Amino acid sequence: MTGVSDVVLPSPCLVVLVGASGAGKSSWAAEHFAPDQVVSSDRLRAVVGEGEEDLSASEDAFALLDQIVGHRARRRLTTVIDTLGLDPDRRAGWLRVARAHGLATAAVVFATPVGECRTRNSARGKPMPDAILSQQVKRVAEQRSALDDEDFDVVLDPVVVRTAPASVARTATAATAATNHADRQTEAPVGLRFGLQIPVWSWPGGAAEIRTRLRAIAAAAEEAGFDSIWVMDHFRQIPMFGGAWQDMLESWTTLAFLAGVTERVRLGTLVTGITYRNVAHLGKIAATLDVLSGGRARCGLGVGWYAAEHEAYGWPFPPVTERYALLEDALQLLPLLWGKGAPAFEGRMITVPEAMSYPRPIQDRIPILVGGNGERRTLRLAATYADACNIIGEIDVVARKVAALHAHCDAAGRDRDAVEVTQLSTTLVGRDGTEVQALVERLRPRKRHAERYAAAVNAGTVADQIGRFRALADAGVATAIVSLPDLGDTAPLERFAGVISAFR
Repeated sequence: MTGVSDVVLPSPCLVVLVGASGAGKSSWAAEHFAPDQVVSSDRLRAVVGEGEEDLSASEDAFALLDQIVGHRARRRLTTVIDTLGLDPDRRAGWLRVARAHGLATAAVVFATPVGECRTRNSARGKPMPDAILSQQVKRVAEQRSALDDEDFDVVLDPVVVRTAPASVARTATAATAATNHADRQTEAPVGLRFGLQIPVWSWPGGAAEIRTRLRAIAAAAEEAGFDSIWVMDHFRQIPMFGGAWQDMLESWTTLAFLAGVTERVRLGTLVTGITYRNVAHLGKIAATLDVLSGGRARCGLGVGWYAAEHEAYGWPFPPVTERYALLEDALQLLPLLWGKGAPAFEGRMITVPEAMSYPRPIQDRIPILVGGNGERRTLRLAATYADACNIIGEIDVVARKVAALHAHCDAAGRDRDAVEVTQLSTTLVGRDGTEVQALVERLRPRKRHAERYAAAVNAGTVADQIGRFRALADAGVATAIVSLPDLGDTAPLERFAGVISAFR
């Protein structure tokens, strides 16, 4: 595939350069990749021999190159092989190594005219003899069509490229996907709602500034076009986001504050552990939020998982089977509490003689979301009782979970569209590749490799994210809920507004 500009390659990847001496391979690699990502046979000749022109050291240099490529592949690091790249057997060996470790692959072919190669070579201290150079250029032309039949994911001309996490890259460009999802969103747009999750409260200025910052963030979220704001229901920070000593606001109190400083966004927990509160009391809390927010409450529920939190607060942490039974009772009881009358409820874990809440919610039914990826139990409960489910995972996972959800809906006799599919992901967005790279470098922990951090936060440009979310919409997602890893002021929301606008 040639002639594609601004190609986004999935990281980590193995990139093999193919071209004659002086074709511009090293300059191109230096422009598009970090120095540590490029493995050059010339430089390795200087390491094991008497200089880059020491051809007698070539065998040792290539042995060292193969060893370095193998080590980097095992560590899943993007690697650019800067050699002539004209030996099919060597290319096949590098491809086998890449495949063994799950790396994407690309060949970049430099079909540079011989005259241009001669001009560049003449500027070198020890230029390549013309006869050898002409032979190299001829071999590049001869092998060009053969490269298309090799096992590379993509074969490119030396165009503008950058790398991005696989979750972003595979939907970002026609060079690595059958369809450019961002272009498809422009040509045949679909709707997609967006929610903002706020999982971290350790912002500059500490507790004294949380109120001011949160007010500004909420206003900016509405301005950017977010449809909902969600907070975790935890009482101490969970290990995935920080230490137990870091700031963590109580969820429903925080939602009440947000109700007072916003006008439009829906407000919910993602998700409330069913063991954290008396369920009837939880119903009263949610109903109060709905009244004070003007009918914007959402009630996210889950079985709970954080045993250390239960122990710290002195709460029982029953076995998972009992927690599922409690969740199923809650899914039946809460709509009764919010509805008319005062019916009695007798479940497996809960008994309530009078299910009532006055004032009743503004909404006829506060939408209930069930969080969790479990296909056998969690999604069955969502399909049977809930208004929405929340899935964590990218396109392949989402497609599988949606199929399981729909099967449960069919079994329960419910319309598949009655259960909204939401998806939660951490998402780092920049306006262009340079900004994304700078954000990754600034935010990544000191000992975390940039590519691994970028993958963990699904880092990409606005255009990349439009493609990614279009693919998720096609997989069945109706609301994409994002956690922005650099949230602490309004700047990330302003950048993300460009993604949201593409789906309006």
